[in-house]
Amino acid sequence: MDTYKILQIKKSVFEDNDKQADLLRDDLKKENTFLLNLMSSPGSGKTTTVIRTIEDLRDEMRIGVLEADIESDVDAYEISKTGTKVIQLHTGGMCHLDADMTKQGLCGLGTEEIDFVILENVGNLVCPAEFDTGASKNAMILSVPEGDDKPLKYPLMFSIVEVLLINKIDVIDYFDFDFEAVKKQVKKLNPNIKIIPISARTGEGIEEWTNWIRTEVKNWKEV
Repeated sequence: MDTYKILQIKKSVFEDNDKQADLLRDDLKKENTFLLNLMSSPGSGKTTTVIRTIEDLRDEMRIGVLEADIESDVDAYEISKTGTKVIQLHTGGMCHLDADMTKQGLCGLGTEEIDFVILENVGNLVCPAEFDTGASKNAMILSVPEGDDKPLKYPLMFSIVEVLLINKIDVIDYFDFDFEAVKKQVKKLNPNIKIIPISARTGEGIEEWTNWIRTEVKNWKEV
């Protein structure tokens, strides 16, 4: 007879988080606030992309930003220069945000008068993919310098997002990056994913990206 218990902690943690995430989505729906969870590796250009997005949309909708990081407030400071309301979230060493952390951030931000919130998740292609933040939609950035093998190495991340932004295409000629191979690999994992090549530095492709956001925010409020 066994003299000890085995607890399936991981399953329990995920189940509890999923329940909290669903409740948070319901609350955001009632408030007509669209939450976008933006994920990527460190250095992919998330903050630059967020700033470009704000610049393109700030005259049309009220925007707020949640900046998640293990330490520092470098990114929040950069976002604040746009005049957008921003909250820096320190995860205390954790490599992801979960639904409860996101809710705390939203409470600090205040969503009553915000149409669109961008959650810039912790730079990581593993942990953030495993935790539902309660977001309305999920998006990720893959930058050209990271290489075209990332869908093979981190399939979960590519399978749970609605949009893949392939950033830094302005330097694609200087890297061994096979765009068509990435597209083919990603479509196998996620047939309905939308793939948008962009350069956050030059602005190329940003209009297609923000048009997708416009449509999703509108649909979120109407349904």
